[in-house]
Amino acid sequence: MPVPARIAASLLGLAVLAGCSSQPSRPPTADTAAAQARGNAFPASSVTIRALGLVGTPYRYGGNTPESGFDCSGLVTYVFADMLDLRLPRTSRELARVQGPKISAERLSSGDLVFFGSGDEVWHVGIYVGEGRFVHAPSSGGTVRLDALDNPYWQRHYSGAKRVL
Repeated sequence: MPVPARIAASLLGLAVLAGCSSQPSRPPTADTAAAQARGNAFPASSVTIRALGLVGTPYRYGGNTPESGFDCSGLVTYVFADMLDLRLPRTSRELARVQGPKISAERLSSGDLVFFGSGDEVWHVGIYVGEGRFVHAPSSGGTVRLDALDNPYWQRHYSGAKRVL
C-alpha cells in the first residue's frame, strides 16, 4: 500500500476508535440546557406562546398540569419542562435562587421569570411575555391570567426578575 493510503487508513481507524471511546451523552441539566438556549430566540418564544396558551386554566394550590390546574410555580415549572425539557425548582422561593443573571425591569425579555413578595420574602412568580405583561396563576378561585407589571398591586410587590434562558 502506498504511504499516503496507509496514512489515510490509519487516520480513519483512529477516528473510528475515538468515536467508540467517547463518553455517552447525558440528558441536559438546567445549567447545560440554559447555556445552550442563551442567544437563541426560539426557547423564549416557545415558553411565551405556551404560557399564553394556558391562560384560563384554573388555579389550584399545588397544581402543576393543565388537567389539574396550576399554582404560580407549578405553571412556571410546567411550561419550562414542557417546552424545553428544562427542570426548574418547584417553589417560587427556590426559583428566585436559581443561578442566572438578575434583570432590571427595563431589560426584561420574553421568558424571564418575574418575582413578587415583600422584603426579602418571595411568594409569587410569573413568566414575562413582553410589552410589560406577564402570565401567572394568581390565587384560589382564579385562573391563569395575563397581567400588567404596572398594575399598582404588582408594582408594589415586584421584587425582581431572573433570566434562565
